[in-house]
Amino acid sequence: MRKPKIVILGAGYGGLMTAVRLQKLVGVNEADIVLINKNDYHYETTWLHEASAGTLHHDRVRYDIKNVIDTNKIEFIQDAAVEIQMEEKKVILENGEVAYDYLVVALGAEPETFGIKGLKEYAFSIVNVDSARQIRNHIEYQFATYNTDADKKPERLSIVVGGAGFTGIEFLGELSNRVPELCKEYDVDFHDVRMICVEAAPMVLPGFDPELVEYAVSQLEKKGVEFRIGTAIKECTPEGIIVAKGENEVEEIKAATVVWAAGVRGNSIIEKSGIEAMRGRVKVDPDLRVPGSDNVFIIGDCSLIINEEINRPYPPTAQIAMQQGELCARNLAALIRDKGELETFTPDIKGTVCSLGEDDAIGVAFGKKMVGGKASFMKKMIDNRALYMIGGPSLVFKKGKFNIL
Repeated sequence: MRKPKIVILGAGYGGLMTAVRLQKLVGVNEADIVLINKNDYHYETTWLHEASAGTLHHDRVRYDIKNVIDTNKIEFIQDAAVEIQMEEKKVILENGEVAYDYLVVALGAEPETFGIKGLKEYAFSIVNVDSARQIRNHIEYQFATYNTDADKKPERLSIVVGGAGFTGIEFLGELSNRVPELCKEYDVDFHDVRMICVEAAPMVLPGFDPELVEYAVSQLEKKGVEFRIGTAIKECTPEGIIVAKGENEVEEIKAATVVWAAGVRGNSIIEKSGIEAMRGRVKVDPDLRVPGSDNVFIIGDCSLIINEEINRPYPPTAQIAMQQGELCARNLAALIRDKGELETFTPDIKGTVCSLGEDDAIGVAFGKKMVGGKASFMKKMIDNRALYMIGGPSLVFKKGKFNIL
C-alpha cells in the first residue's frame, strides 16, 4: 500500500514546528514528509528588527534547517512555491513541481502597502534577513558619508518609520540605542539626527494596555524619537514621505531612510491559487483546514482565526503559529492513521511583550503588567523558549539570548 505524502510549504515558525513535531509522531513507514523552503535556513522573524537596526548581526537571527530536522525522516527541498493546484493535488515550484496527499501551507506574510503610492519603490520593509541587512547597511552608509557631503543635508540623517505597531516600535527601540553609537563612530552630532514615527491610527500599539503604551512612548521620546500619531502617509517619494495635514493640506517630511512597518498580509500565492481569502489570509476551519478541503491545512500568517470574545482576528504572531504547528502535526498523524475526529485550535496566549531595546520592554505575562528590565528579561525568555521548542537545548546554547541582567 502506497504511503501518503505530506508536503509542508515554508519553514517559518509554523511550518518548522509542524515538521519537527511530525517527525516525532509519524514513523518512516507511515508517511513520506517533504519540507519545502526558499532558503536553506530558518530565520527568527521576531528578531529582524534588531538585525535591521544593527544591534544584532544578521547571522544570529538564522540557523540551518537541516540542523533541526531529521533528514532520515524528512526530505528537504530548497525551492520557492509558485502556485498550489488543489484539484491536481500538486504544488508548482520555481524549479519543478511536487505532488501531495496532504498539504500544509505555512508561507508567511508579505508587506501590506494599502495601495500607498511609492512605498514599494522607495521604502524599506523588515521582511527577511536580506532586507534587514539592506536597512542596516543603508543607515550606516548615511552616517559614514554624512561628513563628506559638502551640503550636509539634514534629511541624510532623518529616518522615518511608518507604523507604530509591534514591528515599528521594536525597531525604533533598537534604532534609538544604535544611533548614539553611530554618531560616536562617525563623528556625527546627535542633534543632527531625526527619528520620526508616523502612525495613521490614533494611538501607538493599538490594543495594548494604555499605561504600558504611555511608558513606551515616554522612553522612546527620551531617546529622541518623534511621534506623529493620527497622521496618514499619502505617498512615499525618493526624498521622503508626504503626509496628510488637516482636511486638504499635505506636508512633506524629507528623509533619506523610510522603513515601512505598518502592516502585513498573507502570501500572494494563496490568491494566485484560487483559494478564497482576505488580504491573503484564509478563514480556516477550527481544525486548521481550508473550508471544503479535507487535505489542505493553512497555518501562521496565511490563516485567519477569529477571537470570538471581541469578534476580531487574532494577530498573526509567532506564538500562535507555533501552537498551530503543534496541533497541525497531531491532526496529520490522526488523518494518516484514520483516527476519526481532529482537534480544534484555540490559541493559548501566554503573554505579550514588546521590546524597547536591549534592556527595556513592556508586556503582560501571567496576567501581570511589567516594564523595564523585568519585561526585557521575559522577552528574552520567550525568544529562548521558541528556540528550545524547535531545536532543544543545543539550539538555545547556539543562538539563545543570555545577556539578561
